Amino acid sequence: MPQKLSLDELNRLDVDAYKSVEKFPYVFVLDDIRSMNNIGSAFRTADAFRCSHIYLIGITAQPPHREISKTALGADESVEWTYFETAAECHVHLKSQGYEVYCVEQVDQSIALNDFQPIMGSKYAFVFGNEVFGVNDFWIESASGSLEIPQFGTKHSLNVSVTMGVVAWDYVFKSHF
Repeated sequence: MPQKLSLDELNRLDVDAYKSVEKFPYVFVLDDIRSMNNIGSAFRTADAFRCSHIYLIGITAQPPHREISKTALGADESVEWTYFETAAECHVHLKSQGYEVYCVEQVDQSIALNDFQPIMGSKYAFVFGNEVFGVNDFWIESASGSLEIPQFGTKHSLNVSVTMGVVAWDYVFKSHF
């Protein structure tokens, strides 16, 4: 009968080792995310898939905060992050660093995530928007494109933290394995 692996058997990195290991060349951009549980989940997902950085914008809360830490489970200590007051400031920074910016949003010209093919050697910024209003129009107008996760049920969207996990796994799998 299968047995769960112990924490030691999982061979996970400690925080210092994680900080020194090479990350995958993508970042999360969290623009006006209102739920601290979603923010904590973003950090945890970013850690799991070696995201290079998280950018927090607008009303998105910043660590350290008890409510973020509750779901981050320490990833708010391992993943580097930067706060910007506005999307425009963050956009200028990302472009100056050579990132291709993609919104994760349902728009009329979105690319189905299964059709998205990252280019080796390119850096990507994935923008996630407010839980109610979605990605800010500024990002949609200024981004290289928008990605959409195909869905087949009655709901029109996934929780933003689930979406981050799907996008991160898809990017890392397609570009590095």
